[in-house]
Amino acid sequence: MRTALAGAAALTVAALPLVVFATPAAAATDASVVVFHGVPGLTVDVYASADDTYTEEEALLTDFEPGTITEPVAIPEGTYNLAVFAKDANPSGDPAIEANDVTVPGGANITVAAHLNAEGTPVLTPFVNDVSKVDAGEGRLIVRHTAAAPAVDVLAGGEPVFENLTNPNEAKADLAAGTVSASVAAAGTTDPVIGPADVTVKEGSATIVYAWGSLEEDNLDVAVQTIDGLHSSPSGVPSGTADVGGSSLPLALGGIALAGALVAAGSAARARQVRA
Repeated sequence: MRTALAGAAALTVAALPLVVFATPAAAATDASVVVFHGVPGLTVDVYASADDTYTEEEALLTDFEPGTITEPVAIPEGTYNLAVFAKDANPSGDPAIEANDVTVPGGANITVAAHLNAEGTPVLTPFVNDVSKVDAGEGRLIVRHTAAAPAVDVLAGGEPVFENLTNPNEAKADLAAGTVSASVAAAGTTDPVIGPADVTVKEGSATIVYAWGSLEEDNLDVAVQTIDGLHSSPSGVPSGTADVGGSSLPLALGGIALAGALVAAGSAARARQVRA
């Protein structure tokens, strides 16, 4: 699965030139892509080119650091190429990884999570976001385990609501809109390793909570993504906002490219075609 997921990183990077210079309304064949960077301590540079040769002038973004979620961008379906280099590496040399002829699927709503697996190895996981309608007065809470940690329970008010959640899986429920005091504990226990923290479940929205970082390195943290427009049929690609540690984090479009590419630099998997 990892090799297929690496292609999701590639599609975000190579598609960037299309969305930077033209911003048409989202079409039915566009994919809505958000990238979550949850790999502590990994920084990369990313280049895109139509002919597979790269110069410093073709750098999309450089020195991109962990702990961010990009804003959603509508990416036209199509096929793209890219190369990923270690931070400050000479782009005329051999890239850490190349992704050629990567297909962007149309119509999907995807969050690409660059994160650590349970053993602490950087991996790339695309989550297909559930943007189906919710009932009036309700919102959707989604919790995703993307940390280097064993199975966990998600607690609300000290009681487990999602149990035995393993990396890289998710659990979800439609709830009455409001504020939930949530924490994360090792499966079968109630002693929090993250939290408790207040999580707002918005009416007509999906609130997605990522547990990320490493238990062994004592840097576990939480990031929150919100997808709006679930209370009625959206006219285009559902929008969203990204929060890290409770703070709003609007990012430039280029952030999507680098966050998606960072795991490609941190793993040996070859990028392949994404199948939504």
